[in-house]
Amino acid sequence: MSTQTAISRDNVPAFPNGSAAAAILSAGIGSLAVALLTIVADQSASAKNLLSIYKPTGALSGVTTFAILVWFVVWAVLEWRWRGRNLSLKRIDTIAFVLLVLSLLATFPPLGDLL
Repeated sequence: MSTQTAISRDNVPAFPNGSAAAAILSAGIGSLAVALLTIVADQSASAKNLLSIYKPTGALSGVTTFAILVWFVVWAVLEWRWRGRNLSLKRIDTIAFVLLVLSLLATFPPLGDLL
């Protein structure tokens, strides 16, 4: 029995990979949401108070809660749209990686303070 996967002429797998693509891209978008919400909470006292869901942890509780909501909604929408489709993961992986790098840079203190 062969474990090789059938590949079409365009290097797109012959089986649906839209669900995997949705998970990968939504993870990148979710990580950027964490970074952006962190910057907003650090720069605005009113946003910091708004994001403080659980007082002992401060704004971090709201940042992570809302970032998870963003990730989950984006994942659900992309899953619904891409389910059963064959997509080239190279572009999606690149976009997700760039979003992850941007989120890491945005939360790195010397660079994050500039924003």
